[in-house]
Amino acid sequence: MAGSAHATVDAVNREHARRASAGSGHAVWPTAVVAAAFSLAQLVLVRPGLGLGWDETVYVSQVSGHAPAAFFSAPRARGVSLLVAPVAAWSSSTALLRVYLALLSGLALFLALRAWRGLFPVRVLAFGGALFASLWVTLFYGPQAMPNYWVAVAALAAVACFLRAPTDRGALWGLAGSAAVMAWMRPVDAVWATVPLLALGLARRHRRALLVLLAGLAAGAAEWVIEAYASYGGLARRLSDGSAIQGGLGWHFAVVDQLRGLGGRTLCRPCTGALPHPLVTLWWFALPVLAALALVVARRGRRRAVTVLPLACAATAAFPYLFLIGYAAPRFLLPAYALLAIPVAGALAHLIARSCPPAHRSTPPSAPAPADRPTPDSPPAPADRPTPDSPPADVPTRDLAPDPAPRPTPDPRSRPAPYRSPCPTPPPGRLPPPHSTRRPLALVLVCACLAVHLAVQLVVLLHVVGSATAAHDAWGRTAAEMRRHGVRPPCLVTGHEAIPVGFAAGCASAATAGPNANTTEDGITRTARRTPVATLVPAGSAPPRYARDWPSVPVGAVRLYYVVPGAAS
Repeated sequence: MAGSAHATVDAVNREHARRASAGSGHAVWPTAVVAAAFSLAQLVLVRPGLGLGWDETVYVSQVSGHAPAAFFSAPRARGVSLLVAPVAAWSSSTALLRVYLALLSGLALFLALRAWRGLFPVRVLAFGGALFASLWVTLFYGPQAMPNYWVAVAALAAVACFLRAPTDRGALWGLAGSAAVMAWMRPVDAVWATVPLLALGLARRHRRALLVLLAGLAAGAAEWVIEAYASYGGLARRLSDGSAIQGGLGWHFAVVDQLRGLGGRTLCRPCTGALPHPLVTLWWFALPVLAALALVVARRGRRRAVTVLPLACAATAAFPYLFLIGYAAPRFLLPAYALLAIPVAGALAHLIARSCPPAHRSTPPSAPAPADRPTPDSPPAPADRPTPDSPPADVPTRDLAPDPAPRPTPDPRSRPAPYRSPCPTPPPGRLPPPHSTRRPLALVLVCACLAVHLAVQLVVLLHVVGSATAAHDAWGRTAAEMRRHGVRPPCLVTGHEAIPVGFAAGCASAATAGPNANTTEDGITRTARRTPVATLVPAGSAPPRYARDWPSVPVGAVRLYYVVPGAAS
């Protein structure tokens, strides 16, 4: 980011201002089509009927009347709960919630891409949006009540607004809003994703954008910080508890774990087993290569700032999940994928486009002639058509011609940059490189690779949706078996997968150990004297001490121990 970063952005903005204002309609529809296709693909491939996952039930239960609120652990933030509140607060329909989130995620993608208008060509923005939206992890988590996708699109918009802030006052509002959404969803992730923005703001002393960014982050994280002091013993204690729940933040090489997760493991903890097929992970290895190519293209096209900054933010956003935690989940890297998408799309567009224009257009355009000076090709003015300021015909014009006024010296800063041909003329006696013969081959190769990539993403997505559907169906069967044995609201569920099963049954959930510990065995025993309680134990495992005398039945992969006060054993 060395050099005049904001000066580069100013030049880019001036270059595209006229075209963006003249064809705003043409600048909107490609990204709008991508966003609409993204929403439609979620509804078709992920399906609105997909039940709520484990973490989703925690967020939704905070505002839903369907079941008591689940335990809210230290790392979580309330942004997702407030996001789903307009639907979950009055309806228990999962399908309605999925449709709402699918449409909202498509709108968010459109707004994030639109924030980049003028910084990259529209075709690159639409291509980058399509690359990000076609990943299985993006399609799967777009309609889910999870925070990672929203951090991703907010980070993408925040970087664009930060780049536009020096010349566009309206971008400051977008910067503040995007930063607030990031911190609203995941405060720690928001800090990691904006480290390069904060560093650049300090280095270039761009106080206005820096203050707006800090204000947005503070506004979004305010509730999380206040809750830390109200319920978790202070901010330092909440951060410490969050680190412990995540296995202790420290040096952990989780790159291989993330590779294992690409095969469709939504949570890889512990992350063991074989790596997926190379076709599944090939795109992941291509990302750093394409990012490096994007830097080369940016240097040649004088777009260094608008390319380096999103790449730097992608690196800092991915760093803690690649090197600081000991497990993996593909959704953790969604912000990095979103920030990489547009520069990578620009690199791919460069590969399939002609590197040089035709020979007759490789010379710089001639300077336009002044309006009062005829060009060699212009027709002579008619002699019988006097101008309003022309003197009478019988008066010699040379005697009336005023002394020429001295021309003002132009400001060097207002002069356009000298024309630099991207394709220098070859030395005499040498033929120009055959750029025109490379485009069809590159186009075929890139399209073939993208087709294979999309097919792989679709296969993995269908596998993930199938696995999630099977898990949700199992939770539903367990909840139905609980109701059949008299465990109905108000009730309590403990043990294996108590949170999703309890939400499906409309019961509260509790745990005596682990990251969601919020009660003790004595507390569960006292509750069982007045309220139906169910304990879920993996098949073949011994029940906890308080449930040894309770009746039990097998339900799939678990054994259900239950007690209903006042009912016959």
